[in-house]
Amino acid sequence: KVFCNKPLSLKTGLLTSDPRLRDCVRQMRQSSRDSTGPVMMDKALFRRCLGNNIMLLTKAFRKKFIVPNFEEMTQHIDRMYDSAQQQEAGQVANYIPQLAKFSPDLWGVSLCTIDGQRHSVGDTKVPFCLQSCVKPLEYAFAVHEFGSEHVHHFVGKEPSGFKFNKLSLNDEDKPHNPMVNAGAIVISSLIKPDSNKAERFDYVMEYLNRLSGAEYVGFSNATFQSERETGDRNYAIGYYLKEKKSFYSFLNVFFFQLCSIEVNCESGSVMAATLANGGICPITGESVLSSEAVRNTLSLMHSCGMYDFSGQFAFHVGLPAKSGVSGAVLLVVPNVMGMMCWSPPLDRMGNSVRGIHFCQDLLSHFNFHNYDNLRHFTKKHDPRRRSDEEPNKSVVNLMFAAHSGDLSALRRFALSAVNMEQRDYDSRTALHVAAAEGHVEAVVFLSEVCKVNPSMKDRWGNTPLDDAMQFGHDVIVSVLQDYQREYADSDAASATEEQKAPLDTLKSIV
Repeated sequence: KVFCNKPLSLKTGLLTSDPRLRDCVRQMRQSSRDSTGPVMMDKALFRRCLGNNIMLLTKAFRKKFIVPNFEEMTQHIDRMYDSAQQQEAGQVANYIPQLAKFSPDLWGVSLCTIDGQRHSVGDTKVPFCLQSCVKPLEYAFAVHEFGSEHVHHFVGKEPSGFKFNKLSLNDEDKPHNPMVNAGAIVISSLIKPDSNKAERFDYVMEYLNRLSGAEYVGFSNATFQSERETGDRNYAIGYYLKEKKSFYSFLNVFFFQLCSIEVNCESGSVMAATLANGGICPITGESVLSSEAVRNTLSLMHSCGMYDFSGQFAFHVGLPAKSGVSGAVLLVVPNVMGMMCWSPPLDRMGNSVRGIHFCQDLLSHFNFHNYDNLRHFTKKHDPRRRSDEEPNKSVVNLMFAAHSGDLSALRRFALSAVNMEQRDYDSRTALHVAAAEGHVEAVVFLSEVCKVNPSMKDRWGNTPLDDAMQFGHDVIVSVLQDYQREYADSDAASATEEQKAPLDTLKSIV
C-alpha cells in the first residue's frame, strides 16, 4: 500500500522502479504472492521488506530530500509545461532526413533531483537521439579518464563566436571548445584511440548506462545512416583537423555514432542529475565521474552549450545546459537536479522552441539562476526550503543577532520584512535579549526604528525593561523607560483617533 499509492509517490518523488527500492518492492510482492489472504504488515515483515531502505524512506517521509515539498514544485512544473506547449513556432530539423520524421507536436519534460526524486510530464518515454547533447557527456568522460590537462592539449575552452559546424580553429590550431563539432570530433578521437570501432562504441555505451542509472540508452541506426550520408560538413571538418594534425586519428564514423545514441526524457534527466550531483548517479549511488570532470563540463556548458544563443541563455537562465538539433535540452541545476526537455521544432539557432521557453519560465519562478540571491530576492521561490522550518529558522537567526548585538544583521532582517516581534520558546523577543545582554545600539534600533512592543512579557512575566534592570544596564534602562512612555502615548493617540473616526463619520452623515 505504501509503495503502490500514486499520491504518495507524487508527494515524495520516489518511484517504485527506483533501483534503491528494488529489494524492498520485490520482498513485498513476494509476500503478497505467498499469502493466501490479505497481507498483514507485522514487525517481522516490516523489517524484512524495509530494513535495507529505512534511511532512504525516513528521509522521504520526513521531507529531508533536497526538494521537501516535491508535489508543490511539480505542480508549477506542469503549469510551465502547459505554457510551453502553446508555442507553435519553429521547424523540425530536416538536414538529417531521419530527424525530419518526428512530429512537431511531441513535447516532454522529465526531472530527477540529486536525491532521486522523479517527475515526468508529456512524451517522456519516446526515444530520440542525443545529437549535440552527447558533446558534454563525452567531454566529461574524456576528462574523467585522462584529466583536463591532457584533453585541453587538443581542444580549447573559449566560446567560438561562430556557428557550431563552422570550419574554424583558434590561434593554436585547436577547436575553440568541446561543444562545437570540431571540438567534439577531437574529443571522440581521444576515447580508446587504439581500439576498434565496436569496442570504442561499447565502451561509451557502458559509460552512458552508468550515467543514466541503467535506464533507457539505445542507438538509432537509421539516424546514423542519415548522418553518414549527409555529413559532408563534418567530413570537411575532419579533413581540416587532419591537415592541422589536431587529433590522433581520422574521424571515420565514430562521431556520427555518438550523435545517434538514443535516450528518452526520463533517462536523460538522470544523466543531467548525475552531473548536478557531482558525478554520482542519484538513483544508484555509483560514482561515475570525477568532481574535476563535472566542474569543467558544467563550466563549458554554461558558456558554450546553447549554440549562438549561449550568451543570452547564460544571461536569462544562468544554468549549464546543452541543446541538440533533435530538439533536446539537457539542463543542470547544480546541487539540486537535472532536467531533460524535448520537442523537435527548432528556432533559427538550432534550439528547441518549447525547451527554451520552458527553461526561461522555470527561472522566472524559481531562484535557480547562478546569481539569484537566495536570502534577499523574495520575488522568486526556493523549492529547497521547508516551509514549516522557516519560522523557527527566522526566530533563531533573529535571537542570535540580538544576543551578539549584530546591528547589520538586525537591519537586514528588518529590510527583509522579518517580523521583529517574533518570540522564542521562552516568549522572549529580540528586545528582551538585546536588553539583557546590554547592547545599547541594538535596543535603540529595535525600539525607535522597529517599534517593537516594550510591554511584551516572557514566560516569567518580565518585560525588556525588567531584564535591563536585573542585569544592571543603566543606560538601556533609561532608553527603555523613555521608549515605554513614547509607546504608551502613541497607543493612546491612536486609540483616540480610532474613537474620533466614527464620530466624524456620524457628524458628516448628520
